[in-house]
Amino acid sequence: MRVDFRMELRSVGTALRLAESVLLAGGQRQARRNAWAAVCENRRHAAARELDGAPAGGPVGAPAGGPAKAARR
Repeated sequence: MRVDFRMELRSVGTALRLAESVLLAGGQRQARRNAWAAVCENRRHAAARELDGAPAGGPVGAPAGGPAKAARR
C-alpha cells in the first residue's frame, strides 16, 4: 500500500508556511499548555488574595480602589 502525500505548492511562501506548521506544531501545543497553566495560576493567586482580604491590583497596605479613589476621599 502506497500513500502519496504530494501536493501542489503555488509559491515559496506557501511552502515555507507549510514547513513551519509541520516543524513547530509541537512547540505551539506546548506554548498553549504553558499559557493555560499561567492563566490557572493567576486565577489561584487572585482567589487567594480575595480570601486574605488584600486589595486586588495593588501592594499590601495600599488603599482599596487605587490612587484615584484615594484622591477623592
